[in-house]
Amino acid sequence: LNSCNEVVLKKTLKENDLTFHRLFIAKPHVFLGKDNPLANKNKVSLEDLKEYPRLSYEQGEHNSFYFSEEILSTLESQKEIKVCDRATLFNLIGLNGYTICSGVINEQLNGKDIIAVPLDVNDFMEIGYITHNKAILSRFGQLYIDILKEYTKKDS
Repeated sequence: LNSCNEVVLKKTLKENDLTFHRLFIAKPHVFLGKDNPLANKNKVSLEDLKEYPRLSYEQGEHNSFYFSEEILSTLESQKEIKVCDRATLFNLIGLNGYTICSGVINEQLNGKDIIAVPLDVNDFMEIGYITHNKAILSRFGQLYIDILKEYTKKDS
């Protein structure tokens, strides 16, 4: 959830008998390739990013900017590339593209060539999970949620 989609998403969740459970609030970051000229900055601005292609992850046929993983997805960008799978997105980051994200990165999954740099904006990303109000989590589902909570407690 973020400042742009919170009202719409909460309404959609309620209409579908779903509940959002917050794990943590993240400050926006950008994923960059480690060799990107911006990679050595302590933080980057939207102005810094103008000459680089913004990468967006499209999911499914019912896309809406309200459901976008990336915040600030409605801002103008001179160069924009939309992809439908994460492997392509991460390969394009390595070619000086960027994507706006939570800053949560896993070297084992994403490799050592992608880094997260704070984005200098006044916004947030509320990271969590969704449950159906009439469903009961299985033992393994609850274990997974417990592990997520423990893992995210370390980083918050």
